[in-house]
Amino acid sequence: MPSYKLTYFNGRGTAEIVRLVFAAAGTEYEDVRLEQDQWPELKPNTPMGQLPILEMDGTMLCQSNSIARYIAKLAGLAGKTPLDQARVDMVMDGMVDMGNKFAYEIYYEKDEDKKAEKKKDYVEKYVPQFFSSLNKLASDGGYFAGDELTLADIAFYNMTTMVNPYLEQPLSLDGFPKLQKVEDNVTSNPGIAKWLKERPETPY
Repeated sequence: MPSYKLTYFNGRGTAEIVRLVFAAAGTEYEDVRLEQDQWPELKPNTPMGQLPILEMDGTMLCQSNSIARYIAKLAGLAGKTPLDQARVDMVMDGMVDMGNKFAYEIYYEKDEDKKAEKKKDYVEKYVPQFFSSLNKLASDGGYFAGDELTLADIAFYNMTTMVNPYLEQPLSLDGFPKLQKVEDNVTSNPGIAKWLKERPETPY
């Protein structure tokens, strides 16, 4: 079995989706957390000059979703059929859209008045509309693909919890019963439940 080494900064950030997949799979790995002043020395030796990176048996991968998909496939969390796998990718791409909208319209906004206005629009308009679509995609059992936990479910949970700390109140799943079941299925996974309880407290 390969030896895995995941390297990122000391935060959840874009590496957390990978950590969650490792947790769900019950796969051991080395969780390396860099301080900012350690990054310049490592950067030239990474595939695309960015983190996270995953190293195993002399091979290095980057791009968090690519790493997450790779580990998910090995662990049987990527969908059983080609159609299920496409549904997983569809939901993951939707989570990227949700994250990018938050980042570029809110997180990077310098004007506090504009930020407050955009945040209000995000929480009151964009998210409810998007969650309504996602709620229709999830099964009654709370899965986006097939009838068991996949990377799509983990990605949904990861993105919603990633943006919550930057909002005045957590995104609500009220009115979206299937999405609430998705979240429950993720957090009740034994490996993920253990990770959520034990993971380090970090500033982001």
